[in-house]
Amino acid sequence: MNVTLTHTQAPPAVAARALTKVYGEGDARVHALRGVDVSFATGAFTAIMGPSGSGKSTLMHCLAGLDTATSGTVHIGDVELTGLGDRRLTQLRRERIGFVFQSFNLLPTLTAEQNIRLPLDIAARQADEALFDRVVDTVGLRDRLRHRPSELSGGQQQRVAVARALIGKPQVIFADEPTGNLDSRSGAEILSFLRTSVRELGQTIVMVTHDPVAASYADRVVFLRDGELVTEVAAPTPETVLDTLVRLEA
Repeated sequence: MNVTLTHTQAPPAVAARALTKVYGEGDARVHALRGVDVSFATGAFTAIMGPSGSGKSTLMHCLAGLDTATSGTVHIGDVELTGLGDRRLTQLRRERIGFVFQSFNLLPTLTAEQNIRLPLDIAARQADEALFDRVVDTVGLRDRLRHRPSELSGGQQQRVAVARALIGKPQVIFADEPTGNLDSRSGAEILSFLRTSVRELGQTIVMVTHDPVAASYADRVVFLRDGELVTEVAAPTPETVLDTLVRLEA
């Protein structure tokens, strides 16, 4: 059974309709996504979860324009991703989407400040200096701006990555296991900041995670199984998330 999941409290920042993704051909065909319908509200923090192989990373990659859907549509705001040419898709990702990855993806030769400002420099856009100061102070990087990644802890590097994603004021930030390489304390700091960025900056965040504790920082968790969306949990706790995962894997 495929369930249509929508979040109706705000106009969607991201929406997928009848989204399918098939890898391979013939006997090797794998249906990673099977007609997924889902919306992600503006100014909300949503986690995507599911058993291994459920399609959660594939869904995020298709939503973010990092992978091409086999069929169906994806909208970022009022723009349909599916069918865009490479140049327009690159421009849209640069202007409307922020990314936070498990591996930080910082340039080692640049300082923390230069890494944060890099997307704006590439796009030849002026930084909102008030926002820059607010983001830097919120993530506690004020005394680390001149340090290179090798001089920072893993948690500090991920804070740089989060600040970099926020500084361009994207319509949505996609976070792929953002605490996967961090200890529990550093992970909690990153998750708290992501939640703060939603509450105070009005940011929209969609996060893939396997961790029930990480998911509990979100406003809402949607669950996949075998490439289909099957249920969701609002105002999640680690316990309600874990219970749902256990049922899905049974």
